[in-house]
Amino acid sequence: MTQIKHHLTDQLLIGYAAGTLPEAFNLVVATHLSMCDSCRAAAQAYDAIGGAFLETDAQASMDEGALEETLALIGKGPSAAKPMAASDVPSPLRAYIGGGLGDVKWRSVGMGVRQAVLSTSKSATARLLYIPAGAAVPDHGHRGTELTLVLQGAFRDATARFAAGDVEVANEDLNHTPVAEIGEDCICLAATDAPLRFNSWIPRMAQPFLRI
Repeated sequence: MTQIKHHLTDQLLIGYAAGTLPEAFNLVVATHLSMCDSCRAAAQAYDAIGGAFLETDAQASMDEGALEETLALIGKGPSAAKPMAASDVPSPLRAYIGGGLGDVKWRSVGMGVRQAVLSTSKSATARLLYIPAGAAVPDHGHRGTELTLVLQGAFRDATARFAAGDVEVANEDLNHTPVAEIGEDCICLAATDAPLRFNSWIPRMAQPFLRI
């Protein structure tokens, strides 16, 4: 089993616990937590801290019968969902794909690289990236934050090597050219809260159509 070396920041874990992250970022964080014991433990600690703060807040009054009404609504809710079949993607990601990697509707973005944009809220964008072994994502910078979680394979850039379970947190200070390692295609889950800043004119021309 691959040892995870690159983890989520405390800022992201706190935002996830507080519910302040965009949906696309929440998806990356939840998927990483399903793969990483240490980040999952840290997230649980932040949840506990948040719960302690709630207990010290002034209590809000409730209308008479509020509990009975809530229980009645729960009783009318849908029955428990059937367990999902085994998949080659972590459970937080399955509902967004509609299954496993074999169900992904890939779209070419050039040079063998493919992507599939996932349906999330408009405040940030989530996508799956398929990078053939030895291929590179065009050189680019960032106008905001980009989270890239490796699901399969590995890639390298100027900063480090990222393998399955690793997450790279990139901001405006980073320009890089991720290259998939030889021997295995690389599949990543990425989220961005602003368009990338490509250094070559060809990807810049295609950017509005590819929603990158």
